[in-house]
Parts: sequence; structure tokens; C-alpha cells
Amino acid sequence: MKLIKNIIIILSLFSFLVSSLSADVPYYIDFKYILNSSVAGKKAQDTLKKKLQDGIGSLEKKEKSIQEDEKKLIQQKKVISEEDYKKKISELRKKVSGLQKERAKLLNDVSKQRATAKSELLKNLNPIIHDYMKEKKIRMVINKKDLISADENLDITKDIMQILNKKLKSIKLN
Repeated sequence: MKLIKNIIIILSLFSFLVSSLSADVPYYIDFKYILNSSVAGKKAQDTLKKKLQDGIGSLEKKEKSIQEDEKKLIQQKKVISEEDYKKKISELRKKVSGLQKERAKLLNDVSKQRATAKSELLKNLNPIIHDYMKEKKIRMVINKKDLISADENLDITKDIMQILNKKLKSIKLN
């Protein structure tokens, strides 16, 4: 009888330990994948990529125009006075400086919009993760990039991505 009581107590403790250990297993999510592959994330990236390409295309046209002006000026060097030459060189340098400022502004604007999009996506993602954690009784979720190795069964990225894609179709970039 005493032996049966001891076995029951040991089994009860063992089952309690196993259940508490399994509840404390951290799950992980691949934030980078969600940012790049979610519906809203893809739309934002495509929009930003197009804006950057269009801006760079415009800058390249202006750069070619400046290069043509430079070639013309070099050809005219012997024909025009030194004073006019210096004046035109100064104007050309202003154009180059303006072009560099425009390029820096474009890159800065796109960078800011990318950061805003990422922030907005994460702001919408956090409540989804919290609700998912409550529903599945998960106590901890960590970012996949911070892992060395983990069981693929602990990856909740696809589940979270499905929920996010249903709730968030696009992100405002302005």
C-alpha cells in the first residue's frame, strides 16, 4: 500500500514537472521573414523600391545632362574668356552640389519611410502575437535571428503571418 502511494506521488510530480516544462518552452518567430513576405510588407517594399528606382532614374538623367554641359564647357575653354569660363565652372559645381543633395534627400526619405513601415508593421504585429500567445498558452516568443538552433515545431511564423495577412493589407508610407 505504501509502495502504491509512493508511485502515485512520484507519477504526479513527474507529470506536473513535464507539463510545467513544456509550457515554458520558448517559441520563435522570424520577424525578417514576416517583414519581407507579409502582404503589407511586400506592398510597402515594392512601393519604396519603385520610388527609389524612379528617383535614381531621374537623378541619372540630370547627371548625364551635367556631364554633357561639362564636355561642352571643356570644348569652349579656348573660345570663351577666362572670366566666363570660371563663371560657368562655378555654375556647374552648383549643379553637381545640388544633385548630390537631391540624391542624399532621396535616400534619406526612402530610409525614413522604410523605418516607418517597419515600425507600423511591428506595431500591428505585437497585439497579434500577444493574442496568439494567450490562445495557445505560450509564455515566451523570441526572434529567430537570436537562435542558434531550435526545433521547427516551435516556429510560429506561418501562423502569425496568416493572421497578419488577414488583418493588415497595406501600410501607409507618408
